[in-house]
Amino acid sequence: MIVWVLYDIEKDKSRNKIAKLCKQYGLYRVQFSVFLGTVSANEKDELKLAIEAHINTQTDKVYIFPMNKSELKETILLGQAFDQKLITDEIKTLFI
Repeated sequence: MIVWVLYDIEKDKSRNKIAKLCKQYGLYRVQFSVFLGTVSANEKDELKLAIEAHINTQTDKVYIFPMNKSELKETILLGQAFDQKLITDEIKTLFI
């Protein structure tokens, strides 16, 4: 499944850890606090748990939005947008 991960995290250390986790799960950085990519349902759940362990639930905000491939193809990209070809249905091997 394709997922968007968006966050607003107060502390640099936590923010950097979340970015690192997203990259470890094979997500592509679209903007500083936005990642996009393909993960399995289990990986999405694992990522959620890993993120929860590193954020302050009283101050930080994290959103994980699922999106199907046809919706991604309909996404309107303006300006210096990301390359949609970077997001595939291919599941990447996870090394942690």
